[in-house]
Amino acid sequence: MNFVYYVSPWFIAIASIIIAVFLVFVVIWVVRAHQRQVSAGREDLVGKTAVVETALNPKGLVLVEGEHWTAVSDGGWAQPEEEVTVTKVEGLKLRVTKKE
Repeated sequence: MNFVYYVSPWFIAIASIIIAVFLVFVVIWVVRAHQRQVSAGREDLVGKTAVVETALNPKGLVLVEGEHWTAVSDGGWAQPEEEVTVTKVEGLKLRVTKKE
């Protein structure tokens, strides 16, 4: 007994196109991932905007990118919900100034 299988040329063409498109997207995604600069650590916080959680008088808590930090205000007081800018990182403490 001989079995002969027949695969449609249209099926082969469509499957090849789908696989090619998938591979193009994967290659583009990988290239973009490698081109992005890693941003992590305390040094990356300088220049970021923080929201005051507890009044800075001159010391208090701020929220930066979802993390609570102890902060010292260089430019006077700041009330809760005000925005401040991180100017310096000293250990686990941030130096901030009021955002204008």
